[in-house]
Amino acid sequence: MSTRQQTATKNAVVLLSGGLDSTTCLAIAKAEGFKVYALSFDYGQRSASELQAAKAVASAFEVEQHSVIPLGIGALGGSSLTDTSMAVPEQESSGIPTTYVPARNTVFLSYAMALAEVVNAQTIFIGVNARDYSGYPDCRPEFIQAFEKMANLATKSAIEGASLKIEVPLIALSKAQIIAKGLALGVDYSLTVSCYQADEQGRACGRCDSCRFRAKGFAEAGGQDPTRYC
Repeated sequence: MSTRQQTATKNAVVLLSGGLDSTTCLAIAKAEGFKVYALSFDYGQRSASELQAAKAVASAFEVEQHSVIPLGIGALGGSSLTDTSMAVPEQESSGIPTTYVPARNTVFLSYAMALAEVVNAQTIFIGVNARDYSGYPDCRPEFIQAFEKMANLATKSAIEGASLKIEVPLIALSKAQIIAKGLALGVDYSLTVSCYQADEQGRACGRCDSCRFRAKGFAEAGGQDPTRYC
């Protein structure tokens, strides 16, 4: 057993967008006894109020550290979440929607992998979901498995015997099941922002994919959605 393995603590990096799924993921990590190092990104997203939500959530859960990293990924364009000249879709459609941000989860997980080495964490939590979601390719189990394999080939800590695990506790759950789990853990969903085009106060449009999934989930879970609408 290496020195690192002997001294490893139960630390976890949790990717936190400020939305419903990532907040539930953080609650699960805390409930499992992890010391949480939350990681958010200012990547040029249309709804900047989600970062304020992430800060509120991190504070409410008293995480060990909350880092907000500025990224230029939005400058590449190609997504209605970062390019204001593109309209956010408000109707269901076939195929991958324009709200897909190319390589977003690959970039986010790369930063999480780096932070995990810095804070001596062997676990990363990410709230990807492959059931009630918009069809993003980087939310699939195959992607997570491939990234985890790569991470354990690419990091000093893994080479020294402290392998990295990517936890995806929401991946097979419906939105209603995610909400029910969060409510059971005491999550205050009024702190969260899910809307792709929320205003500066965090008020939702009620029409985009994310708003529809959230409203449907609360209705099926039998809970009251505290979302504020424009």
